[in-house]
Amino acid sequence: MRTTEQESLYDNLENLSITTVLEQINNEDKKIATAVELEIPKIELLVDRIVSNVKKGGRLFYIGAGTSGRLGVLDASECPPTFGVSHNVVIGIIAGGDIAIRKAVEFAEDDLFLGWKDLQEYNISNKDIVIGIAASGTTPYVIAALKACNTRGIATGCITCNLNSPLSQVSDYPIEVVVGPEYITGSTRMKSGTAQKLVLNMISTSLMIKLGKVQGNRMVDMQLSNDKLVDRGASMVADKTGLNLIISKEYLLNFGNVREAVKAFKDGK
Repeated sequence: MRTTEQESLYDNLENLSITTVLEQINNEDKKIATAVELEIPKIELLVDRIVSNVKKGGRLFYIGAGTSGRLGVLDASECPPTFGVSHNVVIGIIAGGDIAIRKAVEFAEDDLFLGWKDLQEYNISNKDIVIGIAASGTTPYVIAALKACNTRGIATGCITCNLNSPLSQVSDYPIEVVVGPEYITGSTRMKSGTAQKLVLNMISTSLMIKLGKVQGNRMVDMQLSNDKLVDRGASMVADKTGLNLIISKEYLLNFGNVREAVKAFKDGK
C-alpha cells in the first residue's frame, strides 16, 4: 500500500477533545521538515537544472491536479510580485483549468491527454523544465504529461510523497518526501500538501536568489502593489542609501523598485 494511503496512527477522532486533535495534528506536522531535509540533495540537483535552463531563456512549469495543482499555481503566482519576474518565468498549470483552483473538476486528473495539451498552450520547448506535483505519484494527468515531455527532450522533475511511484519513474529529477500516514487517512491535503509547499518554497526561492532577484536578504525587485510593500521598500532604500524615509519613498516611487531606486541614488540621479 502507498504510504499516502496507509491507515492513520490515530482513531476515534470524533470522540477526542479539540485540544487533543490539535496537539495530534501538530505532532504529525513536526515530522514534515525532517522528511524534506532528507531530500535536499535531490532538490539541489533539480534546482541546479532549473537555474541552468531559466538562465538560458527557459521556463519552469508546475503541473498537477487538485491540492497539488493548486500549490503549484500558488507558488508560480507569487513569483512576479515577490521577485519582479515576468509571469512567463514560472507557470502553474492545474488539471481542469483555472476553475479547478476553487472548485474540483470531476475526473480532470484522470485525463491522459489533457496535461500535454495544457503545456502546448504555452508553446513548450526543450529549453523549459516541467515539475509534476502529485502526492500519490499516481495521477494520470501528471504522469502522461511528463511522459510526453520525455519523448520530446524536455527535462522533468516531480514532487511526490511515495517512494518509487509511477510519477518518479518518468521524472529526470524525482523528489520523494515520505511523511508517513496522514492524520485523517488518505487526506493528502495535510502532511503531504505541507511537504509539497515546503519543497516548492525551496525551489522557487533558491531559483530567484540565483537569478539575482535578491540582494543580501532583501527582495529588491518586488512589485509595489500595496502600501505595506511601498513602506517596506522605502525602508530598504533608506537602509542602502542613508536617506530619510520620505526621500527614500520618493526615489522608490519614481524608479519603480528598490534596485533601481538605489542605483539611481548611487548614479547621482
